[in-house]
Amino acid sequence: MGNKRVKEIIRFVIVGGISFVIDYMGLYVLTEYVNINYLISSSISFTIAVIVNYILSVKFVFEEAKNGYKQLILFIISSIVALFLNQICMWFFVEMITLHYMISKILATIIVTMWNYITKKKSVEL
Repeated sequence: MGNKRVKEIIRFVIVGGISFVIDYMGLYVLTEYVNINYLISSSISFTIAVIVNYILSVKFVFEEAKNGYKQLILFIISSIVALFLNQICMWFFVEMITLHYMISKILATIIVTMWNYITKKKSVEL
C-alpha cells in the first residue's frame, strides 16, 4: 500500500470519526432530550453526518475528488443505501436482539463503514 493511500485512509478515518461523533451525539440528543423515536433520530443524525462527511471528503480526504453533479448524485445514492443499511441494522439490533440503541448504533456504524469507504471514494473520484 502506497504512502498516498495510507494518508488517504488516515484522513478518511479522521473524517469518519468526526462524522460518527455528529451522528452518535445527534442520535442521543434527539432521542433522549427531544423524545424522538430512535429510528427517526437515527435518520436525522445520519443525514446530518453524511452532509458533513461529504463536504470533508471532497475538501480533505480524497485528493483526486472532482466536484460535479455526477459525483454528487452517486454520493447521494450511496448515502441513501447506507442510511437504509444503518436503519435495518438499528432495527435488528434493538428490536430483535434487544440491545440498547446506543450500542446498536456502534455496531451499525461498523457494518456501514466499509460500504461508505468504497462507495464514497468511487463517487468523489469519477
